[in-house]
Amino acid sequence: MISAKAPGKLYIAGEYAVVETGYPAIIVALNQFVTVTIEKSENFGSIVSQQYQNGSVMWTRQGDRMIIDNRDNTFNYILSAIKLTEEYAQSLGRPMETYHLKVNSDLDSPDGKKYGLGSSAAVTVATINALCQLYGIEMDKERLFKLAAIAHLDVQGNGSLGDIAASVYGGWIAYRSFDRNWLNSSRHQVELNKLIQLNWPQLKIKQLNPPANLNLLIGWTGSPASTSRLVDKVTINKGQKQHGYQAFLQDSKKYVQEIIAGFKTENLESIETGINHNRLILQKLSQLTQVDIETPLLKKMCDIANQFGAAAKSSGAGGGDCGIMILDKNINAEKLIQTLQKNDVEILPLKVYEVTKLN
Repeated sequence: MISAKAPGKLYIAGEYAVVETGYPAIIVALNQFVTVTIEKSENFGSIVSQQYQNGSVMWTRQGDRMIIDNRDNTFNYILSAIKLTEEYAQSLGRPMETYHLKVNSDLDSPDGKKYGLGSSAAVTVATINALCQLYGIEMDKERLFKLAAIAHLDVQGNGSLGDIAASVYGGWIAYRSFDRNWLNSSRHQVELNKLIQLNWPQLKIKQLNPPANLNLLIGWTGSPASTSRLVDKVTINKGQKQHGYQAFLQDSKKYVQEIIAGFKTENLESIETGINHNRLILQKLSQLTQVDIETPLLKKMCDIANQFGAAAKSSGAGGGDCGIMILDKNINAEKLIQTLQKNDVEILPLKVYEVTKLN
């Protein structure tokens, strides 16, 4: 039995700007996981997930091709990861296997609540990691990121792929998105095994060490949001407001770099200032594009956190899901947590997760 897991994530700063080539964001990996297990089989294979209600996908081999007998399924990210990894394995001369693949996730609550922790990215990373073990392919973090980024883009079509980076690298990371136009062009011209060895233009992933006194709290507002739809809305509306959008991009880069500098110097105050500035420019982006990024409950969460001396903002695309709060560990957070809970904000019991090794 082969097993691989990948953590969920939350964006700390740099949302929306990070979908543009070369603009940075800060992301954190969390100790909730998608786990993929693989067991070899002889006659037919299956894909089963405890989280999907539509049952399993059954498949067989026709030569090296995977033939799926029920085409309407909800396993798009898993299937994309399988297709790409097997293309890579075949380029390395590995014979194809038939297997049962099982997925289990604790990124959502047991009763099906969606927390917005990046389950599609985590399942993509875990699936590729497990398959590389099955086919005896040694994998490092950079190549795993690149394979997972391609597989994820094939399904979603947009986004920065920062959630993939967080699931691969773990901990706190500074992430700068690569040139996706270059990747789309290169995929038609460069073999996959060579493509993941190349330097991707503008891509930068750097792990950060938080100050010892940094306390991260995660509040969930109870309303799930679709990242891809929100990003699409901003993309459509930004075209008519280019001047304001370019100002947002420059401000975002400035404040994310301010936060990164705070990590490097272990200056919590600089990090908190950058978080608060990032919240303000996201509010301006929301007004500019008419996209509801900071919902009323997220606003209430941030305002309450500010009253207790914490920096706070929405996380990721906003529109619901989670918000993040950063405060000094020396400040007793109990009253803050109690006040948030009274105002319908659930504090998720999550911790930062470090990825020490891939397998």
